[in-house]
Amino acid sequence: MALTGIRGATTVDVNNKENIWSAAQLLMTKLMSANRLKCEQIGAAIFSSTEDLTAAFPSTGVRQLPSFSMIPMFDTREPAIEGSLPMCIRVLLLTDVEREVPDICHVYLKGARALRPDLAKG
Repeated sequence: MALTGIRGATTVDVNNKENIWSAAQLLMTKLMSANRLKCEQIGAAIFSSTEDLTAAFPSTGVRQLPSFSMIPMFDTREPAIEGSLPMCIRVLLLTDVEREVPDICHVYLKGARALRPDLAKG
């Protein structure tokens, strides 16, 4: 198994369950598509959200997608760092893919594009 980390992030406009879940689902869908991933290639997904997102866990929304319920997922809170991007959901996928680092597609959507403009795709 070749362990490869794939990163992604997005922002939401409103702190409510529907927005958090749909943003997390879209982010995961884009990551899967951009990297040609299958669910069985994901060993784990680690989500973090900023302290202003309190209405729902991003992983709960992703678990509602077909075939995602058996993927181990974990949610955590980002540290409250002065000047950090608000209303942000981040994810780290631990995957089993045979791919060179330049061929990995990290996905940054909406306001999260500012986090890594050098990697922002999607």
